[in-house]
Amino acid sequence: MGTSIPFDTQRADRLMEEAGIDVLVATSKHNTQYLLGGYRFIFFSAMDAIGHSRYLPIVIYVKGQPEQAAYIANRMEAGEHQNHPFWTPAFYPACWGTLDAAETALEHLKKIGRTSAAIGIEPGFLPADAYRLLSDRLEGARLVDATGMLERLRAIKSGEELEKLRLASERITDAMLATIGWAQEGTTKREIIDRLRQEETKRGLTFEYCLLTLGSSHNRAASEQKWQQGEVLSIDSGGNYQGYIGDLCRMGILGEPDAELEDLLGYVETVQQAAFSKVAAGTQGGDVIAAAEETLKTLPVAAYTDFFAHGMGLITHEVPFLTTNHPVTYEGVDAARPLEAGMVISVETTMLHPTRGFIKLEDTLAVTPDGYQMFGDRGRGWNRGGMPRD
Repeated sequence: MGTSIPFDTQRADRLMEEAGIDVLVATSKHNTQYLLGGYRFIFFSAMDAIGHSRYLPIVIYVKGQPEQAAYIANRMEAGEHQNHPFWTPAFYPACWGTLDAAETALEHLKKIGRTSAAIGIEPGFLPADAYRLLSDRLEGARLVDATGMLERLRAIKSGEELEKLRLASERITDAMLATIGWAQEGTTKREIIDRLRQEETKRGLTFEYCLLTLGSSHNRAASEQKWQQGEVLSIDSGGNYQGYIGDLCRMGILGEPDAELEDLLGYVETVQQAAFSKVAAGTQGGDVIAAAEETLKTLPVAAYTDFFAHGMGLITHEVPFLTTNHPVTYEGVDAARPLEAGMVISVETTMLHPTRGFIKLEDTLAVTPDGYQMFGDRGRGWNRGGMPRD
């Protein structure tokens, strides 16, 4: 192997053993990126389709035997390997679509004598034609869902991963605050979103999305609605830094907030702080949710305010899974498990006020042994729009 393995192989081997997996065949962009130490082929960064098929990167990892690992890639990735060799001993830049990628994976499994093993796959990220080819021709093999095992592997972030998440969060915060200050009376939602895209891009982020509300509306989709004097603005954005997602929400006001608005954002902050107080390694994940929900029940805005928290990393909802089907459909399996240092969570409180609009804070926290570190901890009050432009 030409370079060091970029993930904890002992942890991977243990998780594979627990899941009954002998050989891992990872096919999602996020997991192949993780297993390759952060690499993602730029040509297919924004799309997968090409010709009659699609790009399908595959990383094969054998439990306890990293010397049998392989990366199956697009033909153009040969140049990437020449510049920065992949750690996998076998590298096959041979593919243009799903079937030739699956065929190459099959040939490698034959070469290393693993065609009758328990093979871990990602069902949600393995195209039907590639799945049929593997299942039809891997006689004696048992195909096992490796999704959960891979989620657990990614749960504890390295120092390098935490730094990427910190930078993503810091830069999104700066971009949102700059955008709020730039927007004027009469600026449309589409214009604000486009400006945020520019602000994130010039800070080295890949713009993912912006959910935006103005005034009393709860509609967060782009439109020609204009920001008016005295109205609130809620800006919620995800930006990608080298594959890692930052996801935060901040509030703006065109003018000065009145006493009611100060109180409403204060209630949101109270719930956020209740959740923060329970974030530390060793705390049950469900205690974070319970602390926030119990605090929310005592507030006069409880009837139209919601709280939840979720894991963050290469995707926007990952381990720890703290709530069940709220709002994304999955089981909150980590509510009864302790948080671990190196996990990253997004904590968000959302108020759908009947007359004042959408009022929300969303923050990103890295779990530490004795508490947490907040990323992008700025602009959490009322940020003024309509600032003088250069």
